[in-house]
Amino acid sequence: MVSLVGPGDEYLRRLEEALDAEILVRGNQISLSGTAAQISDASEVLTELVTIIRTGHGLSPDDVDRVVTMSRAGQEPAEIMTADILTNRGRTVRPKTVNQKRYVDAIDAHTIVFGIGPAGTGKTYLAMAKAVQALQNKVVSRIILTRPAVEAGERIGFLPGTLSEKIDPYLRPLYDALRDMVDPDSVPRLLAAGTVEVAPLAYMRGRTLNDAFIILDEAQNTSPEQMKMFLTRLGFGSKVVVTGDVTQVDLPGGVTSGLRLVQGILDGIDDIAFCNLTSHDVVRHRLVGRIVAAYDQYDAVQERRAEKEDAARRRGRGDTRRQAGRRR
Repeated sequence: MVSLVGPGDEYLRRLEEALDAEILVRGNQISLSGTAAQISDASEVLTELVTIIRTGHGLSPDDVDRVVTMSRAGQEPAEIMTADILTNRGRTVRPKTVNQKRYVDAIDAHTIVFGIGPAGTGKTYLAMAKAVQALQNKVVSRIILTRPAVEAGERIGFLPGTLSEKIDPYLRPLYDALRDMVDPDSVPRLLAAGTVEVAPLAYMRGRTLNDAFIILDEAQNTSPEQMKMFLTRLGFGSKVVVTGDVTQVDLPGGVTSGLRLVQGILDGIDDIAFCNLTSHDVVRHRLVGRIVAAYDQYDAVQERRAEKEDAARRRGRGDTRRQAGRRR
């Protein structure tokens, strides 16, 4: 019961705010009051929370909110949030939303998977967890992590140092995720042995990657030619996960994102899956989800405004041509 109501009854207060039913806790007994629909809704949420706790998983305030949202959508949060992928140093990696669960399941079922969505939706983190799981289970013999070396709106010039030191800032997010998955002391050994390889996308050309789990991160910053080059590196016994956010393209003007084009080219091909995540799947600070949703709304408004302005310009040109015709 302590796990259910949370420290200082925090989870209970969240549930009372989210659910219309009145919740009364006495000892190990919970009483609900309200209409039949309200009691049914609250009962389903509480049942899912108890199921999660009984499987040995802890709860966080955000988990409580997600369970409420998923239960009301007719989903099964206990099944989704107890699908463990990897456990390391007492921390367990698991999907936390239905779209994340679909993404993880797609990685199991397909050779090439595209995870497309905004920042904080777990695209890279879950892909890394599946890669480490595959390595530990000897499904693959190595992990290859790559991303294009494109700055996010800044030009930092020529970096000093060796090749490794030059590309390290671009690949740092992949290192950070890897260190969460395995013992940090073993990372240098895995890198030295080639069991884990981290390299910029430009170094993939000409290679055939067999028996490997390959992750291409920040794929929105690939050109169409780079995307084709990367996908054709696939060898026997390998699996590819491509992640990116098509709303955060840092390519120079005039260069089309390969990630934006690839779905139209490859959609419908067997053994290739496209998984789209949204602001509802953000698992960072709750403000991140709100920020992503606000930017999506802003982009939609700007797109509608641009369409109206374009239509007005076309009408204006038509009126000008008609007036010119009457003068003639």
